[in-house]
Parts: sequence; structure tokens; C-alpha cells
Amino acid sequence: MSTPAYNELQQRHQRLHRLAHLQAMGQWDQSANMPAKGNEARSLALAEMGGMLHQLATEPQLKGLLDAAAAEPLSDDQRANLREMRRSWMASNALPQSLVEAKSLANSRCEHAWRTQRPANDWAGYLPLLRECVKLAREEARCLSKSSGLGLYDALMDQYEPGMRVAEVDRVFGDLRAWLPQLIKHVQARQAQETTERPVGPFPKEAQRALGLAAMQLVGFDFDAGRLDESAHPFCGGVPEDVRITTRYREDDFLPSLMGTIHETGHARYEQNLPRDWLGQPLAQARSMGLHESQSLSFEMQLGSHPAFAKLLSPLVAKHLGEQAAFEPANLNRLLTRVHPAFIRVDADEVTYPAHVILRYEIERALIEGEIECEDIPALWDAKMMELLGVDTRGNYKDGCMQDVHWGCGLFGYFPCYTLGAMYAAQWFAAMRRSRPELDADIAAGNLAPIFDWLREQIWLQGSRLETPKLVKQASGETLNPAHFKAHLQARYLG
Repeated sequence: MSTPAYNELQQRHQRLHRLAHLQAMGQWDQSANMPAKGNEARSLALAEMGGMLHQLATEPQLKGLLDAAAAEPLSDDQRANLREMRRSWMASNALPQSLVEAKSLANSRCEHAWRTQRPANDWAGYLPLLRECVKLAREEARCLSKSSGLGLYDALMDQYEPGMRVAEVDRVFGDLRAWLPQLIKHVQARQAQETTERPVGPFPKEAQRALGLAAMQLVGFDFDAGRLDESAHPFCGGVPEDVRITTRYREDDFLPSLMGTIHETGHARYEQNLPRDWLGQPLAQARSMGLHESQSLSFEMQLGSHPAFAKLLSPLVAKHLGEQAAFEPANLNRLLTRVHPAFIRVDADEVTYPAHVILRYEIERALIEGEIECEDIPALWDAKMMELLGVDTRGNYKDGCMQDVHWGCGLFGYFPCYTLGAMYAAQWFAAMRRSRPELDADIAAGNLAPIFDWLREQIWLQGSRLETPKLVKQASGETLNPAHFKAHLQARYLG
């Protein structure tokens, strides 16, 4: 049957995908390889590319093509692809090209300065650059809100977690806030009775890199379709055909790099297993960042902190870092599951991690909605860190409100996805255990295939065929249910 309008849209999206491929590689190189003096030129080039992609995504004839394609005889997958095309078109048309280019340039400059200002604890130097990013993020929120009818923060969050709203985040985070502090105290009291052997460093960077590569191989990374590099802040970038992940190293502690690498490998395997026949089309894109974080946290927390997984990691750690009593499986598992409120989100254990996310969500929402200004961030940060985790960050900007790259990159509305992802991940493993009661024995035997097969079929190969609630229900039998996350933490840490 004839589908000329839909076919034309497919070709246009294929072109957008190929150009976005080059943009993604430029961004990866900017973070991983580019010499410092190249930043201004690269920032201008990326802003130019962002503007060009926006121009292509908002061409006037697209509306007619979208309307015409809706009347054509399409398959279910084609209709899902068209739905995602329209969603993308509406978001792009809400933003003027000048804003897209200005935001790209401001974010590149801020992120680059952050790399040296953060280690220097230079909040005063960082503040003017951050102010510009916030100003442009607020403008973006206003434009998206006007187009969609959503609230300001909802409009930004919808770019990362389509369909999720502040009311739902407030509900699940409010419940989390009610029981999490007590859980942290109970777990710490229990763990205080245990003896844990601390590893003795230093741990050379090259040895840690080799360990990271071995761990990536253990959890199935395709090295013919991606690579591992180093950056100031760990991330997963590139494109499904060529996934680039990064980590960072500390010679006094190998665990942040190791678990950060496993985390990013979860993101990477999602990208590497998106529906190949649809690459270049919106249907082949990851459904949401909450689902993306559910993959990284399935790898890092659900699997990576599983008691039996330490038995698989232990020989790899000993091989690359040398034999130590601390690397014995039982002790390694205790190291991987220590609950200790601390400064850094990306290094946090899975029990205290949600508190870091709640803090950021509450601050960035108030920031976007104009209730606070950038100058208010440090005091609010200090107060919330003390309230939620009992950690004093006063005057320590580098380990406090400057530790994350997200706000300097304009990623407002993203932070809730981390804890939503942790909730989804717990729900996935609950569903896996229902369908395969021997799952824990599989992990103990080193048989990880049932986990990856389930994720591939239920999440990875689905791409964006279904909207999030339908995908979650199809995979697990119910929509998002935070009770699974609470049950998981209680079973692992107090069971």
C-alpha cells in the first residue's frame, strides 16, 4: 500500500540521525579528548550544528507530511514511529533557533569552565556562567510550556521522561522521604556490627582501566560497537552503532571507577540493543531517561551489588590489582554495600543515593519556577544535605553544589530520572524472579544470560514502540510501583 508522506518523513529522520551522529561524536570528543584551547571553536561548531539540526526538524512542510501520513495505511510500528515523530516535531517547533544555539554555546562554555573551577572550589567564578545556563533553561521551559500547556518544570521533565509529571514525582518522592532516613539509620546500625577489611592502595590508573574493561566484558559490552575512555564526569554518549562510555579514576579507591564503569555499561548495552531494523527512526530511540537509568542501575545496583556478583568480580579485581584479603568475595560484597552518607552522588550507595536525587530535584524545580536564584543554591544545598543525610557541605562547593555537571550542561528536569530508574530496576528484577525463581542461583553460577535476555526482550528491543506506562506494564505486569524498591532495599540490607 502506498505511504508517500510517511516514506518522506522516514528519509528526513534518517538524515537527522546521521547528522546527530556527528554532533554526538563532537560532544564526546569535547569531553574526552579535546585539548583545552579547542573549546571555544568546538562550542561554536556544536552550536552551529544544533541550529542546523533544529532548522531541519522544523521545516514548514513537516506539518503537512505528518498530517498526511496519519491518514495513510500504516502498520502498528509505523504508527508508533509517527507518534514519536510528531512528539519530536512539536518540541522542536516550540523553541526558536536562536535559543537552541545560545543554549548550546552557554552550556559548552559552562561545562568546560566547570572542569577547572570545580577542583578549585571556585563557586564565585562558576556562578556567572551558571546564571546564563539557568536563564536560557527558564526560557526553554517557558517556550515548551506555552506549546504543550504543561507547567514550567513539567515541560522540561517531559523531554527526558515523557508523560511524567511533578504531581507523580512528588507522590513517590514524598513517600520515599517518609521512610528513607529511618532505613538509612537502621542499616548503618546493623553494619556497624560487621568487620570490613579496607583495600590498600594505591591503585594505578592503568590497572583500574584494565579491570574496568574486564568487568565490561563480564556484563556483555560489545567492543566492536563502542569503547571506554576517561572524562571529568562519567557519561554514556555516542550513537547505538558506536557507543562511547567514560569513567574517572582515583588512585586511592578503585570502586568508584569500577562501579561507575558497570553503571555506564548498562546504558551502553541498552543503546547497543535498540531495534536495529529501525535505527535512524524515533521508534528505535530509548523510550525515556528513567528507563535508561533503570538499565544502568540494573547493572550497577541490582546485579553489581548482588552478593553473588562479588564472587564473579573478586578474581578480576585480584588479577588486575593484586591479591588482598579485602578482595575476597564476602568482604568485597560488604565494600560494595556499605551504607555511608557522604558528599558525592555518583559514588553513593544505593540506600543513600535517592536522598541525593531528592535534594537536586527540589532545588532545580524551585530554580526553574523562579522561586529561588542561583545565588541561593549553596545555602539550600547545605541545609538539605544536613536534613537528608546529616552531611556538612558548608563552604565545600566542589563536593557540594558544584559536583555534578548537569546544571552547567542545561540538563534541568533530568535528575528525577535517576531514582525513577532505581524504582523501575527493582520492578524489573521482581518480575524476573517471578518468571524465573532460580535467578539468584543463576547469578551465583555466573549465568547472567537470563537477566540480559529478559532486559533485551522486554526493554531494549522495544525502543519507543510503547509509551512508558504501557511498556512498564507489558514488561512487569503493572505500571510503576515504588513498593518494589522499598522491598528490595529492606530485603538486601535488613533481611
